[in-house]
Amino acid sequence: MLFNSLAFLVFLPIVFGLYWFVFNKRLSWQNGLLLIASYFFYGWWSWQFMALLALSTFLDYVYGFSVASLNRKRARLFLWLSIINNLGILAVFKYYNFFALQFQQGFDTLGLHIHPTLLEVALPIGISFYTFHGMSYVFDIYRGRQKPVTNFIEYAVFVSFFPLLVAGPIERATHLLPQIQQRRSFSYRQAAEGCRLILWGMFKKVVVADSLAGIADGIFNNYTEHNGLTLILGAIAFSFQIYGDFSGYSDIALGTAKLFGFELLSNFKFPYFSRDIAEFWRRWHISLSSWFRDYLYIPLGGSKGGKLKAVKNTFIIFLVSGFWHGASWNFIAWGFIHACGFLPLLLMNRNRTHVNEVVAADRLFPNGKELLQMFTTFCFVTFAWIFFRIHDIAAALDYTKSIFTNFHNQAEALSYLSIFLYIIPLLVIDWQFRRNERRLEIRKRNIFIALSSRVVLYAIYTLTAMFLLNSIIQKENVSFIYFQF
Repeated sequence: MLFNSLAFLVFLPIVFGLYWFVFNKRLSWQNGLLLIASYFFYGWWSWQFMALLALSTFLDYVYGFSVASLNRKRARLFLWLSIINNLGILAVFKYYNFFALQFQQGFDTLGLHIHPTLLEVALPIGISFYTFHGMSYVFDIYRGRQKPVTNFIEYAVFVSFFPLLVAGPIERATHLLPQIQQRRSFSYRQAAEGCRLILWGMFKKVVVADSLAGIADGIFNNYTEHNGLTLILGAIAFSFQIYGDFSGYSDIALGTAKLFGFELLSNFKFPYFSRDIAEFWRRWHISLSSWFRDYLYIPLGGSKGGKLKAVKNTFIIFLVSGFWHGASWNFIAWGFIHACGFLPLLLMNRNRTHVNEVVAADRLFPNGKELLQMFTTFCFVTFAWIFFRIHDIAAALDYTKSIFTNFHNQAEALSYLSIFLYIIPLLVIDWQFRRNERRLEIRKRNIFIALSSRVVLYAIYTLTAMFLLNSIIQKENVSFIYFQF
């Protein structure tokens, strides 16, 4: 079920009403309703894979008790069983065909021709997310940060909670499970914040991302016919398309969770205002990058043991992160490019320069140095997005080469400047709320600025409703990009 669909617009108020007005007498009833609603939400897309979700959930629930054993050998055994189980599910459904084809090509170079059997099955939506939920739960039990959950429904809600089930954020058991286990009461303020986040996320998706998608697709799919300046605009369009699409999904997820009394982990904190690549990765897909940091980078030794080990572990993290996005060499190349961009910061001990502070936190505008840093970081990220967008690495290199060598008919690019009609409002509003991505409220002492900003916000919400209604009527509900991962 898509957030930007008529089905969801009917589903959400029904579940909300039942949750707060019918099943509100007991916590167990509310959790049971959330579990049923979550499986219904998932099964709306494909009921066949509900059994896979249930199996993954059950196995990690059972493993958790053995991983908590005081016998460390037994605990380690079941920890590895959980890892093998979760990575095995990913390997079969997401990576089997990729590796089978790579082996086939390898044997072909040796003159040996094999014909591996390929899986002709769609990738189960959300598989990369819910398997990581399960692994984080088992890891945290092994480390003593989380006790095994005895109530299966509570654990199953943690894994399958419908706002985050198919595209995150990737939650931690230590953060979400306590909220599932405690009594929840309705908060008007929290619900209002949730509605604002949902509307803002819808704006990013149906107005910005979906509008830019047609432009970006037209340029990327026919890049040999366009000049360098148009190709640059195409890359910029995709940069904001994927940002609007994925961060929009995350905003809707966070907002929807708020309606039910939950606070999910932040997944985006205005990444295009980053001043270097390290800061970008602290602000882009935060739940994934922090997951790899806590459960892979640190166990590998992190930065302990000298620069050489830190460099090795950094490249491992970025390459694995790229491969997590899909079974294709272009995603690995994308991760490698980001690793190369991160490397100078690591070697100069500048990778933690911008950890907590927001750019121009106490000023209305950034200074010249900050503008240059944000611009160069955005250019690097946009260059890397070319390899993310084009699955053929040779074609991605050709696209990049054409930017610097194809100068015919430069006036053509003027017809694509319309992308900034979507990008500029998004940047202006993002800048307004850069200090807190969850509080889309106007609080200014200057009444004129406050009223003007409020008018702009409500105009955006109205525009969003119009675009969403039109897409529903035209039956053009565009799926979210990260559903394929």
